[in-house]
Amino acid sequence: MKKLLVICGPTASGKTALSVACAQRLGGEVVSCDAFQIYRGLDIGTAKPDMRERQGVVHHMIDIADPKEAFSVSDFERMALPVVEDILSRGKTPVLCGGTGFYLNAILYRHAFGDAPASEAIRNKYADLLETEGKHALHARLALVDPESAEKLHENDTKRVIRALEIYELTGKKKSAQNDGDVARYPFCAVSFDYPREELYRRIDARVKGMFEAGLLEEVRGLLQSGVPATAQSMQAIGYKEVVEFLKNGNNLSTMPDVIARIAQNTRNYAKRQITFFKRTQGLKLLAPSSIEQAAEETLDYYAK
Repeated sequence: MKKLLVICGPTASGKTALSVACAQRLGGEVVSCDAFQIYRGLDIGTAKPDMRERQGVVHHMIDIADPKEAFSVSDFERMALPVVEDILSRGKTPVLCGGTGFYLNAILYRHAFGDAPASEAIRNKYADLLETEGKHALHARLALVDPESAEKLHENDTKRVIRALEIYELTGKKKSAQNDGDVARYPFCAVSFDYPREELYRRIDARVKGMFEAGLLEEVRGLLQSGVPATAQSMQAIGYKEVVEFLKNGNNLSTMPDVIARIAQNTRNYAKRQITFFKRTQGLKLLAPSSIEQAAEETLDYYAK
């Protein structure tokens, strides 16, 4: 089986350009692993690659969801796995690209139940809780009994949150104490750019400024006017939620510099969390900042080993 190539890391680090360059050289196809590029109409604020940036490389898992709809990690897993299997079946290399770690891991790993038992009744109970009170309440329930697992699991990853609750209820022990974990589905190698923190922050600041110059304000206003609720999951993306708040508070252009600064700060905070998350990726190779051509060459040398 061909290895998967994973290009991960923080926002604004050059993942898209590197994934395209590597896919061109490998004869591969890109599978986007971004929690908000899945939404149609969220283009500028998600840095969604346009056709020029894709350079003829086929991209998957972009523009697959209505921005009015909720979309979970489980939804992504259900839709993305057949895409990866299809790419492999055609003798091509899947190049997974994105900064949403839970989405990447949904493709890379399957969950093994190990020695812990299972209970359909308990799962149904927590599925009902999810349906009636929402994912935040479900995650909060886990935080009460197993804070370590709650810290590791995003509230969107409801499948694994329910599993952790099931383990605790059946055994009285935390998930971390069980032989219960993730098993790799495919062989893969992973790379990430390793920018000095201040340089990464400069790139983030420049990206945020560029988004407003490209029309982020108009994009968000258009989405709201088309009927996307301000409370929709899609509108919680960094950049969108701050602009929604700006529009709600009177659209005072004198406050725009504060909005831009807040988005840049929130993006920097998110980038720090991404770096921490991806450092745990098996066999991750850190690439020194360089030209895309040089980084692609280094990546493919690593992939060939």
